[in-house]
Amino acid sequence: MNEKLLPTQEHPEPPDSPVPNPGLPPHHWRPTDVDPKAEKRAERQVAFLFTLSMVLVVLFCIAFYTFKVGENPDTFTFGGTKFGASTVTLGVLLGGVFLCIGIGIIQWARKLMGDQEIFEMRHSAHSSPEDRQHVLDQLSLGLEESGLGRRPLIRNTLLGALGLVGVPAIVALSDLGPLPGNKLYTTIWTKGMRVVRDVVGTPIHVSDLEIGDLVNAEPEAIFPTEENGYEELSEVDLQIAKSKAAVILHRMDPAEITPSPGRENWSVQGIVCYSKICTHVGCPISLLEQQTHNLLCPCHQSTFDLADNGRVLFGPAARPLPQLPLGVDSEGYLIALSPFTEPVGPSFWERD
Repeated sequence: MNEKLLPTQEHPEPPDSPVPNPGLPPHHWRPTDVDPKAEKRAERQVAFLFTLSMVLVVLFCIAFYTFKVGENPDTFTFGGTKFGASTVTLGVLLGGVFLCIGIGIIQWARKLMGDQEIFEMRHSAHSSPEDRQHVLDQLSLGLEESGLGRRPLIRNTLLGALGLVGVPAIVALSDLGPLPGNKLYTTIWTKGMRVVRDVVGTPIHVSDLEIGDLVNAEPEAIFPTEENGYEELSEVDLQIAKSKAAVILHRMDPAEITPSPGRENWSVQGIVCYSKICTHVGCPISLLEQQTHNLLCPCHQSTFDLADNGRVLFGPAARPLPQLPLGVDSEGYLIALSPFTEPVGPSFWERD
């Protein structure tokens, strides 16, 4: 450890100085520099502030899950004005977290770190090896005088306080909603479910479509009635189900279809069914070129061949449109032979 200047010593003039001492006042030592008891007391104060910051983080987490919010929130009245208890408490506690860390660092710097003036003469742009070594020596001296190495109590409590600062953000983000689980991989489609027209919900008969037609459709469960027996969904679940299960139907000459192995029976008399959601970023698609059976996404111009298993012909889409296997029920209406055999929408699941 480098020896401190004696309390009575003034600022020394550097050797070979091209300018005289400008008249800096004598250095005044702080109580913590000359009194070991004051030094220990300051160290405990700083550690207490860092520890208090950690306690406030814990209280923030408890308050986040304790107070009620929403239609019947916990409130309190001050000066005739009603305040939300959750908002005020979380704000005060989170502000206290950063306040304690800030005050602790200021106290540490003012009372325990070295406070002697450091000066450096002008030098050329290219530093000499001696100058570089001098800088490294000064950095080492500053690190030593900061006390990180010999003040483990401050170092450990500071690391603990800074480490817990991110916990409130994690706790707050957890309130954005439940994790999706496997919901991104499944839709409301089930085996035997009828394909119905979008908006109106009427079932689609094979004879309703002519060659060249393109129809926007949804699963029958989106339109529950007493006759079909499906349960009514909440508004949120309904919108989620519609956004993932939307499909398009297209009829063409059966001879123009080139099915992949295993998909020979996925069409009905030239009628094919594909997800309406682009596999690039999830835009809805319904722009059809009838003669080529090419479907164009209006967002980024990804183009899919409906006659060739939804194959990507152009654009940034990474994979073909998912195809829904089609069949016909006893009344001649189109039904799904099974759910989608692959996830619909953007291809996030293929990325490492």
